Amino acid sequence: MKKMIIAASLLAASTAYAQSFSPWEKGAFETRKCRNVFVDMGYQPQAVEAKLDEVFNDVFTGPNKVYFEVGDTMGYVSDVKNHDVRTEGMSYGMMVAVQLNKKEIFDRLWRWARTYMQHQSGPREGYFAWSCKTDGTHNSEGAASDGELYFVTALIFASNQWGDNTGINYKAEAKRILNCSMAKDGTDRQMPLLHPEYQLITFTPDAFGSRSTDPSYHIPAFYEVWSRWADDGRAEYWHGAALKSREFLHKAIHPQTGLNPDICDYEGKVIPSPFMRGSANFRYDSWRVPMNIALDYEWCCDDKEWQQQYGERIQNFFYSQGINDYVDQYRVDGSLPEGREILPAGGSEPKLRHSIGLMGALAAASVMCSHAKAKEFVDALWNARHVPFEDGYFDAYYDGLLRLFAFMHLSGHYRVIFPANE
Repeated sequence: MKKMIIAASLLAASTAYAQSFSPWEKGAFETRKCRNVFVDMGYQPQAVEAKLDEVFNDVFTGPNKVYFEVGDTMGYVSDVKNHDVRTEGMSYGMMVAVQLNKKEIFDRLWRWARTYMQHQSGPREGYFAWSCKTDGTHNSEGAASDGELYFVTALIFASNQWGDNTGINYKAEAKRILNCSMAKDGTDRQMPLLHPEYQLITFTPDAFGSRSTDPSYHIPAFYEVWSRWADDGRAEYWHGAALKSREFLHKAIHPQTGLNPDICDYEGKVIPSPFMRGSANFRYDSWRVPMNIALDYEWCCDDKEWQQQYGERIQNFFYSQGINDYVDQYRVDGSLPEGREILPAGGSEPKLRHSIGLMGALAAASVMCSHAKAKEFVDALWNARHVPFEDGYFDAYYDGLLRLFAFMHLSGHYRVIFPANE
């Protein structure tokens, strides 16, 4: 009898766990709510808010911050280990600021980006130089399409949250980027952000870079935002882009491991290149894919069956490598890269690490998962300290931002921001 009681108790506990942590079946576009996974998993609400504040401060105000103010009206986010300012970091910073209702930071970042990074005329009009020195001098004139993707979405959310009459017409700025992009037809080698044939985001919106795409640039939920609130007359086009982006991710992701290549063609196939050794592997850019799919799940939930399977598949792979031991680069079949396949970062020696940015992305995937492992990934992120590795390597920028995004996801602070009148 005692054994029967114990067995029944274990079954009840298992059932309660599954019910408590099962992913939501409706997205935030419908419910206007985002799940607080931390609280669902037993963390106290006050502790969650304090932890989010701590992680935000690490990125924006602490001794290892990557945000710097310039004069009375501007600021930038710097990839400090590479001594530059990137559209990636600037647009990420704007998304963080609008999500956490930090208008001054948002406006400072946008003014710097518009003043120093955005091309105001010429063939690249509307696009942004993807890398600049901290004084605004361009390191490269070309755009990286993910920066524009985040700029547009963050600006639309700013319009929805703060209106367009407080000094910056956010909606007009977002529409200008989209209109300038859609007007490009290959003249002077400039292309739209989305490939005109495949309706999928380009690696770079030019004749060379548009031959490939980066799976980590695919965020279908952002196109749904554009479809609803860009007001540029292309609602159906953007909704169609979201559908195609989801279809693409099915093709690009390995069916057993859940890993994806760094760069590939529009069918999800790797493009061989002697100049980009290791681009077929899962590495720095690739970390963002589980977080991006989690975002689409949270907001839209339109591909929920596949996304739930994907979330558990990729967590299962990394769990099999050891929850505290997995590294940050793999071949998509799950084997380890070697030699020149291993991509260095910030001038460091090529080395496989247990990086906190990847920890954050894998923890964020827990919003899609119902297996017990999901809590272990969340706990691992919560308990991890963002400090230098033993060899001194430290990435306050990319690791720091992905860590912050993960805490926003898991605390319910990565929201669909609706207009005040809806």
